[in-house]
Amino acid sequence: MRFLFGLLPAALLLGSPAPAPTPAHTFALGPNQFLLDGQPLQLISGELHYPRIPREAWRARLRMAKAMGLNTIGTYVFWNVHEPQPGHYDFTGNNDVAAFVKMAQEEGLWVILRPSPYVCAEWEFGGYPYWLQNVPGLKVRSQEPQYIAAYTRYLQAVGKQLAPLQVNHGGPVLMVQVENEYGSYGADKQYLAQNKQLFINAGFDGLLYTCDPAPDVAAGHLPGLLPAVNGLDKPREVRKIVQANHDGQGPYYIAEWYPAWFDWWGAPHHTVPAAQYVAPLDSVLKAGLSINMYMFHGGTTRGFLNGANYKGPTTDYEPQVSSYDYDAPLDEAGNATAKFRAFREVIAKYRPAGAPALPPVPAAKPSVALPALQLTRTASLLGRLPAPVASPQPLTFEKLKQAYGFVLYRTTVAGGGEKLLKIRDLRDYAVVMVNGRRVGTLDRRLRQDSLRLALPAGKAVQLDILVENLGRINYGKYLLQNTKGITQSVTLGGQALTGWQQFGLPFDQAPAVAKSTGAAPAATGGPVLRTASFTVASPADTYLDMRQWGKGVVWVNGHNLGRYWAIGPQQTVYVPAEWLRKGPNEVTVLELLKPQQATLASLDHPILSELQPVSK
Repeated sequence: MRFLFGLLPAALLLGSPAPAPTPAHTFALGPNQFLLDGQPLQLISGELHYPRIPREAWRARLRMAKAMGLNTIGTYVFWNVHEPQPGHYDFTGNNDVAAFVKMAQEEGLWVILRPSPYVCAEWEFGGYPYWLQNVPGLKVRSQEPQYIAAYTRYLQAVGKQLAPLQVNHGGPVLMVQVENEYGSYGADKQYLAQNKQLFINAGFDGLLYTCDPAPDVAAGHLPGLLPAVNGLDKPREVRKIVQANHDGQGPYYIAEWYPAWFDWWGAPHHTVPAAQYVAPLDSVLKAGLSINMYMFHGGTTRGFLNGANYKGPTTDYEPQVSSYDYDAPLDEAGNATAKFRAFREVIAKYRPAGAPALPPVPAAKPSVALPALQLTRTASLLGRLPAPVASPQPLTFEKLKQAYGFVLYRTTVAGGGEKLLKIRDLRDYAVVMVNGRRVGTLDRRLRQDSLRLALPAGKAVQLDILVENLGRINYGKYLLQNTKGITQSVTLGGQALTGWQQFGLPFDQAPAVAKSTGAAPAATGGPVLRTASFTVASPADTYLDMRQWGKGVVWVNGHNLGRYWAIGPQQTVYVPAEWLRKGPNEVTVLELLKPQQATLASLDHPILSELQPVSK
């Protein structure tokens, strides 16, 4: 009898019926429209990315999508988030993409899944994990066997999470994207065919498609798959391009329609009025085309996961800011904007007959300015270093098996006189210190690689170079040249420096400052950690005002909220209410340039559009 009970479902033993399985659907390509269970379905989709939104806020963002009239959401799947080290997979917490997809289904939304290992997305290394660069000869976005082997293992892990959630298995995933804008990078059809087969082998047995900017569709499309078009909103041109690559048929899907753009440090904030997009959106929906807005809601690229653009030695390196507000229909905090309301009015015109009225637009979330804080617990960064790794020549982040954050490079030099310090291929930002005192900075964005040092007398002067990875390139051919740290040599007065110690400072966890330690920060000018506790009566969104600070990183209650930099355009750091606690909270700031700064103010609104002169 005990054996029989062990075979019975728990629901039957308790006398309640087992939940009915979610019915599977068919989703197919018609000559002009997508077909759900044989009936036309116009996809009105918006992109949002689960790692850029606190998990506690996922449902609220999905409900905002419904309120604007979307019936679908699109999301990338990020390899470097899910396999941060080889063979170590993470699908928990904010990385639980399956939970995100299931939540979308609970909210009545379909999902377009974009799990290709390359995502671009203004994301570190375009989504690739840093450790791929440690495999000699490995070449991303190619048929190179080591890359394909790593890619295969990753897709198998993703397939276990997400293949059961395809629409033909009862889930909400309508389509799965193969590669990502590959036509802007290459034209290897065998590689694309290999991609397709790897997806099938991982369990993705539903509808697959490719997407490319309009000029690159022919290069990036794989015959037999639907070619989606990015960055175009003229229905006649979309139809022409798709038909030319798809046997004269549709359906017609604009996979990325851009209502604005992203930002990078030292450049103006990008905004475009909603009025410029209303007519194009209306024409696309009126023509019956399907569309995905990139982005519907950007959120925040927290931690060190922002990417960068770089087109070559004669161009600027452009690391992206932590805010991914994107001037999207939902702002960084998830509130409706004028663009949201304008788009909602257009979408409402094209709702299917008999569809229920759109849900009311939720009110903006409350936001507050907290009382100014004094960050009195202080520790010198140089006073709390981990054990070093020694080497004759400087080692890159990759050789140190460190993904992100900072590395402190230390050696000793003979003192006396003035000499030129030169760092070949610095990536990306350096604070230079002599005997613990800051003497200057070097910034890859400005193509700076050298600094004149006035050295104090002495046989063994300590030279420290604190190097920050500002974000690996996420687009273009320089994906293959993405190592970080001091990647070549360091010379002083023309002589190569050797005998290095490297101190890894990845800040995988929030640093803790229990009490003040080290030399007075103003005395040395060196980087410091500052911490304070504060009390919140009722958690609400707030924005840390970093305009009086220099450059660094902020953590609240263990969450890395991202970077700040006085050059702008981003001047505030968004603190979501979901990550504050009623009662005691803790904030920690790593400040590189203004160690004397101790007052931390906050605002009830963001500042994303204020540029300041470069701070040294």
